[in-house]
Amino acid sequence: MEAKPRGISRKASYAIKMKRAVHLLFYKKHRDPGVKGWELRKALGSEYPRVLNLLDSYLEKLDLKVKTVFEDEITNPENPTLEQLDKARFYVTLRGTLTPKETKMVGWRIDDIAALAVSLGYIISKGGKAPRKEVEDFLAVKLPKWRVDINLNRFIRLGYIYEDENTTLYLGWRTRAEVDQGRLVDLLLQSESKVKNDAHDN
Repeated sequence: MEAKPRGISRKASYAIKMKRAVHLLFYKKHRDPGVKGWELRKALGSEYPRVLNLLDSYLEKLDLKVKTVFEDEITNPENPTLEQLDKARFYVTLRGTLTPKETKMVGWRIDDIAALAVSLGYIISKGGKAPRKEVEDFLAVKLPKWRVDINLNRFIRLGYIYEDENTTLYLGWRTRAEVDQGRLVDLLLQSESKVKNDAHDN
């Protein structure tokens, strides 16, 4: 455990480290948002998981949370070791969900958000991976081909989808960080059911 600076209470020491953590987490310095655990340990000391827990409790009042993403793990470990935490990415995301009005202000077109939701829903329905061609064909039912390519490449670049050398698509780290997958599937099923009911009524 790191010794706190002389003349500073333990509470004040944690408050200083929380501010440092905010600076690291909120101000993007890499292509990808967030910061690696080893970077936090270097800046905050070995107690950085404790600092992040305190910060997460504070951010709850603002409907935000510190999300831990284990990019090298298929599923998040229940009791991660410090070594696993060092390799993980820490990222501030919403604790709740955006309203439809707020969604329009995030800089994405509504049809692009819909394309992301449909792409993720398709990959989830296939057990977490799907050939790119299948996802392209599925999206092409609603979007022009040129827009399908732009969208998929954008989702891959931003980390929502991962594509391997065999052009198989997987859920990316940002999907695991930001998306409630169960909730997404429920919403897509409800939407599909509503479309069928509307068609039947007409």
